Amino acid sequence: MIHFHSPYAFLLLLLIPLFFMADWITKRSTLRFSSLSEIKLCQNKSTALIKPFLFILRMLAYILLVTALARPQTTESEREYETKGIDIVLALDISGSMLAEDFKPNNRVTVAKMEAKKFVQGRENDRIGLVVFSRKSYTQCPLTLDYHVLADLIENVNVGLIKDGTAIGLGLANSVNRLRESDVKSKVIILLTDGENNAGNIDPITAAELAKSYGIKVYTIGIGKSGLVPFPIEDPVFGKRYIQTQVNVDDKTLKRIADITGGQYFAATDANVLHQIYRQIDKLEKSKVKIKEYTSFSEQYKIFLIPAIFILICEIIFRNLFFIKIP
Repeated sequence: MIHFHSPYAFLLLLLIPLFFMADWITKRSTLRFSSLSEIKLCQNKSTALIKPFLFILRMLAYILLVTALARPQTTESEREYETKGIDIVLALDISGSMLAEDFKPNNRVTVAKMEAKKFVQGRENDRIGLVVFSRKSYTQCPLTLDYHVLADLIENVNVGLIKDGTAIGLGLANSVNRLRESDVKSKVIILLTDGENNAGNIDPITAAELAKSYGIKVYTIGIGKSGLVPFPIEDPVFGKRYIQTQVNVDDKTLKRIADITGGQYFAATDANVLHQIYRQIDKLEKSKVKIKEYTSFSEQYKIFLIPAIFILICEIIFRNLFFIKIP
């Protein structure tokens, strides 16, 4: 992009009307001769265009010289980001109860994956990992900046990958393990579950104390409503049908985990609420990015000055060698 260092030089273009006026006055300044008949015989139509053509050449050269005087420049900017971002682990419950279809038209795990992917795609400069848990817990993706790969891994998560159960404490402890050696200032776990801890050999509160000791903040999300929920089953005779199954979200434990670690607890009762929760967490946990901007300038006056000089030389040559005028 070109900008001009001395734009006030363009005020000199206001002199162009004066040049036209001076040229007009010069045309009217004539000497009287007894007869011009011999000179008129030497004239043709092309010679009548010579003087305006030479004047236009001179004005064009003048405009280019003024533009060069305004010092056109191109700029190049560089931004240097200085940040380590935030390390975030998404801990996702994939127990059988996550198939409950109270988030019409999708089930809980589908909505959870959709919103998790949106959250990941909205982050910058943060390393994000994925831990899944049911009866046991596994790291689906270590901390990474490759959000496309992470989004694909989230999409491939399904209920049934792990034996059924809800090991909240084990899932939280596994997430802490992924973050404990991180040297960034902010470390966050987003734990999403729809049930009560009924598996694993680590108590959720013990895992929360462990997270606190490593300076890890835990945001807990209880997805779905407690009580009877529609749960799909495959009937060999009638095909897919629904039964009402009792599911209890352990709000008390999830709140306690959040309080211990300095995070917050959220209740996601439908897809829209879950979306708003992720947006709120996104605002609460933002990287502090320091930016240093460098701007370099490159002078471009030559691309106007050289044509101006060339045109001016041509005008002088034409005027004095080829189109000599009689006084």
